[in-house]
Amino acid sequence: MTNKTTKVLIQLLLFAALTLNAASQVGTPLIKVIVSPDHKDWTYKVNETAKFSVQVLQYGNLIDNVTIDYETGPEALPDVKKEGVVLKNGKTEFSGTMKVPGFYRVRVWAVVDGRRYEGLATAGFEPEKIQPTVKDPADFEAFWTNAIAEARKVNLDPKITLMPERCTSDINVYQISFQNEAYSSRIYGILAVPKKPGKYPAILKVPGAGIRPYTGDARLASLGFITLEIGIHGIPVNLDPQVYMDLNGGALAGYWSIRMNDKNTHYYKRVYIGCVRAVDFIFTLPEFDGTNVAVTGGSQGGALTIVTSGLDKRIKFAAAMYPALCDHTGYLNKRAGGWPHYFKSMEPKSGEVETLGYYDVVNFARRVTVPGYYTWGYNDLTCPPTSMYSAYNTITAPKELHIFQETGHWTFPEQAEMLTIWLTGKLKGQ
Repeated sequence: MTNKTTKVLIQLLLFAALTLNAASQVGTPLIKVIVSPDHKDWTYKVNETAKFSVQVLQYGNLIDNVTIDYETGPEALPDVKKEGVVLKNGKTEFSGTMKVPGFYRVRVWAVVDGRRYEGLATAGFEPEKIQPTVKDPADFEAFWTNAIAEARKVNLDPKITLMPERCTSDINVYQISFQNEAYSSRIYGILAVPKKPGKYPAILKVPGAGIRPYTGDARLASLGFITLEIGIHGIPVNLDPQVYMDLNGGALAGYWSIRMNDKNTHYYKRVYIGCVRAVDFIFTLPEFDGTNVAVTGGSQGGALTIVTSGLDKRIKFAAAMYPALCDHTGYLNKRAGGWPHYFKSMEPKSGEVETLGYYDVVNFARRVTVPGYYTWGYNDLTCPPTSMYSAYNTITAPKELHIFQETGHWTFPEQAEMLTIWLTGKLKGQ
């Protein structure tokens, strides 16, 4: 290992330690509801019985005569729900099984002094055997090849504006934008570039769901990487927060469902193409080394990580956390589908199932050819693990899956930093 590599790793680990220390000071709930499967890895064989112990604690001691509500069953589709159950000694047990590969969840709420405190645990049953339900459109590749080709007929017209207040002694920070799939349809982002003359690898950071400002990634840029963090909604990413709140409650409310019955005009079409055009933009930068570009993100950003690496063969490495938008038709097959849970509580309208096949992350995962790092937990209520495994299990490229069973739609600091170390190491040729 070179001295430079050692320095980068030390800096990353120090950042992780500082983050962990800060996180440890955040308040924790007074009442703790601990749900524990009897397998340490929370993973079982199909038809095996998973046993769950439940403890309701205050100051580390069981609470006598505590009232709980609970639900148990397949994730996102519980088949048992009860309220007002009294635990005389503050603990109880549940058991469950699955006849097919999937996930079984126990979710418990303790009611103390009028407040509800939640605990949950999720058992995986041979998740490596989960297969997707979504269909792969026959013209999927032709559709996206043509869409990208049409978009590239539009001049990229990049605009780069220095943000002096965000620059440091090591990096320059810019607000950037470029034209996307149509004239005046732009993608905005924050670019950070090392000041020291040279050629650098690049990291494209794609966003989670929502409408918000972005600040870029100065930390990674200071370690010798070009970083580009983009928004997807065609608006600058450094506006007053009220602008994003207004859009979230107004014109862009539920944007993921806009025209979801038309593959040519669905909202995510410009989003997916915009990620490819972001790679186009990176390739115009004189500081870019011309080869080494990676993509990373979580949730919707995890989905866009897989989408971008499936569409654009210039991507060399992909690192995704708890990807959304996977296997939308799961609910139509009596199991969990991915965020945004299109068909969980309503039947599909004409054209929706067919259209979403062109946007389902599973069908991009089938086409990923680059090394990837993936991580999530079993307790994710936003992106059910069944949906994420549906995509992951179709990937035939070199891949690593790092499961942190307890995590939901969040990560431990160590978990996020492991991903960063993997990604930066790959880009540095380690």
